[in-house]
Amino acid sequence: MVIPVHDVNPARRTPWVTYALILANVLVFLFTPGTAGSLTGEGSLAQLCRLEAFLDQYAAVPQELLHHRLPGLVPTGDTGVGPQGPGCVIGPPDYDKSPELSVLTAMFLHGGWLHLLGNMLFLWIFGNNVEDRLGHVRYLLFYGVCGYAATYGFALLNSGSGAPLIGASGAIAGVLGAYLALYPKARVWVLVPFLIFLPLRLPAWVVLGFWFGLQAVYSSGGAVSDAGTVAYVAHVVGFVVGLVIAWPLRRGTPPPPEPRGLLFGRRARPGW
Repeated sequence: MVIPVHDVNPARRTPWVTYALILANVLVFLFTPGTAGSLTGEGSLAQLCRLEAFLDQYAAVPQELLHHRLPGLVPTGDTGVGPQGPGCVIGPPDYDKSPELSVLTAMFLHGGWLHLLGNMLFLWIFGNNVEDRLGHVRYLLFYGVCGYAATYGFALLNSGSGAPLIGASGAIAGVLGAYLALYPKARVWVLVPFLIFLPLRLPAWVVLGFWFGLQAVYSSGGAVSDAGTVAYVAHVVGFVVGLVIAWPLRRGTPPPPEPRGLLFGRRARPGW
């Protein structure tokens, strides 16, 4: 997997919406119950129970989205001791959950620091140019549409799942699809793990095409992956939706500047 670090494609205006989305995601993560445990990879039972109750209330659940069947018993966030030992207490929900609104709230929830930082890195690198091309308001609407499409696309293919779906990955995948449609020839600096992290400057169509291909392979089960915990189908749906929405705007999009120097190594760095 290549790791993007910078694109040679300056934006004409400040991407305030992208900055605001990154800030909102970070703040929500910091105030999510169980964040302290994610710092070390471990958490107490009390933290895990609070996190489970929080996600049950605010995460998107496929069977709730499609069938509007809300569970009669949910985690309360408290701990207790049962016949099988300590665990999380369940009881009737003391809140009214809107499945449709949970799609929006789930887009700002993340399962750990790596999940959050990976998403924010891609949004930071590719979101500014898409926002620049669409404008602030249209970009925000576009982001939401891609996020909703990705979540419902995943739910349609996993209609019986009661597992919570969280993360901004579907919406950000839409941003990547739009970037590919608008700036396929833009150069992107990436780190390629090859004994060491080798810096290369590659066309966006190579970087994003490889990323999409990887998601498609994992979503189909064609490779060994943690597909049980990562919603690769949502990534694929979000990417395709973003690509399709942005495709008509290609003709009027100014091309990115042509970088100078080699495609890798020290002589290429002044072209940043």
